Amino acid sequence: MRIVIAEDNVLLSEGLRLLLGTRGHEVVAVAEDAPSFAEAVRRHSPDLAVVDVRLPPDFRDEGIRAAIAARGERPGLPVLVLSQYVEQDYAGELLSDGRGGVGYLLKDRVGRVSGFVDALDRVASGGTVMDPEVVSQLLTRRPRDPLESLTAREREVLALMAEGRDNAGIAERLVVTTNAVHKHIGNIFAKLGLAPTDSGHRRVRAVLAYLEHR
Repeated sequence: MRIVIAEDNVLLSEGLRLLLGTRGHEVVAVAEDAPSFAEAVRRHSPDLAVVDVRLPPDFRDEGIRAAIAARGERPGLPVLVLSQYVEQDYAGELLSDGRGGVGYLLKDRVGRVSGFVDALDRVASGGTVMDPEVVSQLLTRRPRDPLESLTAREREVLALMAEGRDNAGIAERLVVTTNAVHKHIGNIFAKLGLAPTDSGHRRVRAVLAYLEHR
């Protein structure tokens, strides 16, 4: 099996190269960053890619994003993510395309060489291999509530908007000025990501967000 590795830790990447070589596999390229990985996949058309989540220069999610992009260029490219971190959003995207050939293992939890090599073989054959901790984090992930950034007063204003009150009615109910209400509503729109270009529909969309997430 021909393998491309994306890993900036030299000791780990060389260790993987030696280990895989003793098991009859060939590491055709080792990339230390996402662009080098993308180029290596295009050049070598590997049977499998082993990718760390965080790569230079920012060490955030470059690796897993590069893996998703590579599977976009080469549908079904088997990818085993081997990392210390669970990047939930991109892990979910990688696993949800339905094409198989995906694995996600945590470095600190790989206990046996034989288990790791078996995982490689299963991913290369189109299977899915997941560390239980990754599964746990993905299952317990909650969708972000867009209302959680609102202050208590802004929530009160939005609740009264949902009742159909205009600015004057809200001001009267809360015993504040209409200017204060106008300011609160502007803050609500901004925090919910409702741009001025929504031209009149922002109030409706804000209320819909409130009704969906309250």
